Amino acid sequence: MEYRKLGNSGLNVSVIGLGTNNFGNPNRIPDPAQSARVVHKCLDVGINFIDTAASYSKGESEVHIGEALKGRRGDAIVATKYNLAKLEGQSPRDRVIQEVEKSLRNLQTDYIDLYQIHFPSTEVSQEEVLEPLNELVEQGKVRVIGESNYSGWRHAQADATSAQHGWARFESSQSYYNLFRRQAELELLPFCTAADVGFLPYFPLAGGWLTGKYQSGTAIGESARRMVGQLQGDEDAVATLGKLDAYAGEHGHSVLDLAFSWLLAHPAVSSVIAGAMTEEQVEANAKAGDWKMTIEERDAIDAIAPWGGTGNEVESYGMGGAAPLR
Repeated sequence: MEYRKLGNSGLNVSVIGLGTNNFGNPNRIPDPAQSARVVHKCLDVGINFIDTAASYSKGESEVHIGEALKGRRGDAIVATKYNLAKLEGQSPRDRVIQEVEKSLRNLQTDYIDLYQIHFPSTEVSQEEVLEPLNELVEQGKVRVIGESNYSGWRHAQADATSAQHGWARFESSQSYYNLFRRQAELELLPFCTAADVGFLPYFPLAGGWLTGKYQSGTAIGESARRMVGQLQGDEDAVATLGKLDAYAGEHGHSVLDLAFSWLLAHPAVSSVIAGAMTEEQVEANAKAGDWKMTIEERDAIDAIAPWGGTGNEVESYGMGGAAPLR
């Protein structure tokens, strides 16, 4: 397993990470023992980066991870997220304190390696976001801070605020990015590359589309419907997937290997966050990072799956709505 530095921090994360939004979900992995088997397999094959959020399964994902890491906490780099949506009179500072203490209890730990704001907020300033996070770093409850679903300009604005006050800066940026969803290329990835910010792509397989298991007409499970449904009905997407599968096969790999390795060929990417429900899926994900793709190979894949710079929004907003930070 290869490891990369997360931004300008001292954290070295495995290039394949574990996404845990399935943990604690009654329709996915309701049994903590199954989550533990997945986590232990990750650690055994060298995957040390585990990503969760306070909102995943209403906190149960964190609870499952806390149970799984008993006796092995030092082997893992644990990332979680909080949000500032629906404050309803609560101060941002009080929300952060409330959320971090809850996550520490759920995770059964006295520190969080990477603490991330989950979505851009509509209600608070950069100072109100960053000051309490800096205090958590100073207290040792959080080692490194990051953001999720910010645009590049918003992250740059946060960095300027941190520099002005001498506060900890966001060392990572987590965003939706795969071969079929490339809005991050517009300005977020160039910013991360220039500013030495570790980029963490989520949904790397487009809900399973890039595993090749969904072909036109194949039934789609409820959990994959949002991402896969539109692609499955798109003739161009179906044709592109076929070409990607063929290219991967010519190089002795699967389309899953291609999807992960294409992401890892970007210099800003620190770790690809990949979900897994079984030990077998963990093994497949871990091996997918073995293809050390050249720039020429990545360019060839870009030519197979070109993107015209159109489509969905650049930023993803949470429950707080779509207005920017003031």
